[in-house]
Amino acid sequence: MKFTLSWLKDHLETDATLDEIVERLTAIGLEVEDVDDKSVYKPFVIARVLTAEKHPDADRLKVLSVDTGDGKPVQVVCGAPNARAGLVGAFAAPGTYVPGIDVTLSVGKIRGVESHGMMCSERELQMSDEHSGIIDLPEDAPVGTPFAEYAGLDDPVIEIGLTPDRADCTGVAGIARDLAAAGLGRLKTPAVEPVPGSGECPVKVTIEEPELCPGFALRLVKGVKNGPSPAWMQRRLIAIGLRPINALVDITNYVTFDRGRPLHVFDAKKVAGNLVVRRARDGEKVLALDGREYGLTPEMCVIADERGVESIAGIMGGEESGCDENTTDVLIESALWNEMNIARTGRDLGIITDARYRFERGVDPEFMVSGMELATRLVLDLCGGTPTAPEIVGYRPYEPKVIRFPFTEVKRLVGIEVPAGEQTEILGRLGFGVSGSGVEVDVSVPSWRKHDVEGKADLVEEVMRIHGEDNIAPQPLPGHGAVNGKILTTLQIRTRLAKRALAVRGMMEAVTWSFIPAAHAELFGGGKKELALANPIAADMSDMRPSLLPGLLAAAQRNADQGVGDVALFEVSATYEGDRPEDQRRVAGGIRRGTAGLAGGGRHWAGNGEPVGVFDAKADALAVLEACGAPVANLQVEAGAPGWYHPGRSGVIKLGPKVVLGHFGEFHPKALEALDVSGALCGFEVFIDAIPEPKRKPTRTKPKLELSPFQMLRRDYAFVVDRDVAAQTLVRAVAGADRKLIAGVNVFDVFEGASLGEGKKSVALEVSIQPVERTLTDEDLEALTARIVANVEKQAGGVLRG
Repeated sequence: MKFTLSWLKDHLETDATLDEIVERLTAIGLEVEDVDDKSVYKPFVIARVLTAEKHPDADRLKVLSVDTGDGKPVQVVCGAPNARAGLVGAFAAPGTYVPGIDVTLSVGKIRGVESHGMMCSERELQMSDEHSGIIDLPEDAPVGTPFAEYAGLDDPVIEIGLTPDRADCTGVAGIARDLAAAGLGRLKTPAVEPVPGSGECPVKVTIEEPELCPGFALRLVKGVKNGPSPAWMQRRLIAIGLRPINALVDITNYVTFDRGRPLHVFDAKKVAGNLVVRRARDGEKVLALDGREYGLTPEMCVIADERGVESIAGIMGGEESGCDENTTDVLIESALWNEMNIARTGRDLGIITDARYRFERGVDPEFMVSGMELATRLVLDLCGGTPTAPEIVGYRPYEPKVIRFPFTEVKRLVGIEVPAGEQTEILGRLGFGVSGSGVEVDVSVPSWRKHDVEGKADLVEEVMRIHGEDNIAPQPLPGHGAVNGKILTTLQIRTRLAKRALAVRGMMEAVTWSFIPAAHAELFGGGKKELALANPIAADMSDMRPSLLPGLLAAAQRNADQGVGDVALFEVSATYEGDRPEDQRRVAGGIRRGTAGLAGGGRHWAGNGEPVGVFDAKADALAVLEACGAPVANLQVEAGAPGWYHPGRSGVIKLGPKVVLGHFGEFHPKALEALDVSGALCGFEVFIDAIPEPKRKPTRTKPKLELSPFQMLRRDYAFVVDRDVAAQTLVRAVAGADRKLIAGVNVFDVFEGASLGEGKKSVALEVSIQPVERTLTDEDLEALTARIVANVEKQAGGVLRG
């Protein structure tokens, strides 16, 4: 949002300097992004041409003697057709930067004659596009004085960066209101007086879609004379980057930036019959004022007459009904539009205009009619004409929103004490109505803040903006009770540990989209209606992801398509099972492709690497769980992984019968086909938020190291069991025979054959036995063996192989 200092002072009576205004704007949340103090125009002075002689070697050039006010005439070579003795204009000396031509002047020779500067045209000083001759000032213009001050070019331009919620400051008047509330002057924005009309407006308006257009005001002004707008208006529009077109169009642009109220003017003679506000019909097109033709859809709102679409509502008018130098009758339109519809239409059509910028943020509904009255007054003052009475359709007066506001809320949210009287005064200066007494009051929201002030916290923000956030005293961070006290949450710590563990295992971190196609979401257990995005950024990003694996698999395939097939990727991020906060999970997931095992992938002279498989994924998953503090020794691995895994090469990791900590395995061929992914692939997901919190210990000191002085023993056992009995069942049965002596159980062989019987298999286990109190005797070992055999027979139905 740009404006000039003089423009601001039309609405704000203040003695503050430019620096003070800039500082205060940033302090109240209207951050200043740039200030052009117009210092580039300071070197230009008013000068008089004393003589104008023909150039000896060029018919179209003249050699001028120019008085710059210091009594020492300078020689200037000039090619302007209006250069003559006695002309008073703008002079630039050598060393001056001329903005209109982007040149820094120097002393030079033109056709053999030295030129010490130049007389400037309006285009060279960016005053207009006029370049047919040099600036011709009145005879009484003060020679030797700064030209910028004389011509009004010394008016600084301020640019602020508006946040989307501050729609009230898209006009200079709204910015002045904030500065006045901040104590930088007195607000003097003049009230808009209604313009009396003669007769009814002959053009009637019908609103077919009230939800898209809550109000519409229209007025006809007959007998206008359209032409260039006055110099003061052109200077302001040029200063903020707009190109003056003609008086009627410039008036609408001026009101847009002056009051934040976009308007539109129709050439009344080009409008056929009455106007109707409706949805566009499928296939309709409109030639807009930017010279481009746009195809419309039924989701878009338009203003149409009997011939068809005349304007894209709230965004851009149509070329067919635009005003030009021949316009004599004009329709002035001021309306209210649905903010979401304006934003969606502008995005779909790729149109960015000043009107769209304001309407999609929300304009002041109470200024709809006043904006039309202000534009009418400017049209009458600049173009003449006779207005009719306004045609106002659909508008309902604004009913202020009332918020129950406790003064203690400022202290609660911000931490500083602001007296209740000061809070009341601040809110009143900002236009809020405060009623009641005591510790709580009722605050009514003004119409220009209806779009962004919703509750108590917004009122606290308003109070603190004006009171001054720099009044919040710096506070040191609270100290922790112990050295190296815990700062991060458990989930933050586990996230870091999981990332470190997987990176150490040679995997690379990826950051994938949280949005995936609906088909992929359904494939991986998602696809719920509440997780479908209402406004997706792309058709293939329509649903919140229920799993990290689809994104990682797609990333691996993209790498493979580029010739990098052996990749190991991981991500620690959120997945979504529903639209409630508790349905968001923190998951560590990873995939390996090709030969990207723990030792690395690719070819080697000693032999090609083995393709990744289920045990690579299992090892990764267990590494994450161990790093995050899960009791790995007590975990159980069972069949029954989700359907996107291979049913015979996957598993579920549990802690007890109910707590699922993750799953791993090779992927189901149908899942890979649906994702259009190929290759040897395995993966895992670990739910790090499901790992139980460790028990609090009375001390942070590590326990002493307990080492047995007795040598560890190893004994091998082979058990014959049914083929469908999992090896893990045998391991648990053996380990449970004596938890004090048995330090570990490892499966080292599986055998199936006819000699064992139909449906049988032999599983060989290595059992590590660690004596603690004394050296074990043969009798001790036989007793332990008996307990192991009995436990296996009881829990797994196995017998010791003979």
